[in-house]
Amino acid sequence: MHNEIGDKQLFITPGHPCSYIPAREAQTLFFDPRETITTTTYQRLTELGFRRSGSHLYRPHCGTCEACIPCRLPVANFKPNRRQRRVERRNRDVTVRMADATFSSEFYELYARYIVARHADGDMFPPSRDQFRSFLLSQWSNTVFVCSYLGDKLAAIAVTDFHPGGLSAIYTVFDPQLERRSLGVFSILQQIRVCRELELDHLYLGYWIRDYGKMRYKTEYRPVELLVKERWSALS
Repeated sequence: MHNEIGDKQLFITPGHPCSYIPAREAQTLFFDPRETITTTTYQRLTELGFRRSGSHLYRPHCGTCEACIPCRLPVANFKPNRRQRRVERRNRDVTVRMADATFSSEFYELYARYIVARHADGDMFPPSRDQFRSFLLSQWSNTVFVCSYLGDKLAAIAVTDFHPGGLSAIYTVFDPQLERRSLGVFSILQQIRVCRELELDHLYLGYWIRDYGKMRYKTEYRPVELLVKERWSALS
């Protein structure tokens, strides 16, 4: 099956078990992988709620279920809440560096430890080098790793895509032994900082799912906008 946006084809998968909500069936819409993806195309699809996984662009398309809601943050208006300010203070000793998005032993070892500790019950377990490459990297995207270091030790990686209207926060991994530092929160705050420094409008945070605990945090960044019925609106 396929559908079209303009003259571009989209393909829908057969039904499969939902990764987020038990006992529900999901379907996924994919942008035609044969197409050349420009920065303008990527921006437009991101505005329509698509996300990148490896070299593929996808969006949930689950019939009557609309639990997965794209969200983004207009960074110029962002004001950190009390918890986010505490996280910034707690990590004043962290050094943040931008690195090329590539495979390395240092990056992979942190990724693997994170997946084993945090997602051993999911479809990303067990981690592998091929999985790292196929999930995080892409030949066509403008991707960087926003890396957090404690001294010489890599503590977190925020995989981040650039496009004309903003940044897309693709995935974040951190050292499971440093959970009390809230490095996931810290990494989002660093991506907001990069957006502001580059005068980009939005940080795209992926899908917010009200009934799935690991996805609820995204609305803690205010003023967040949700894509509902093809229109971005501020969450009140």
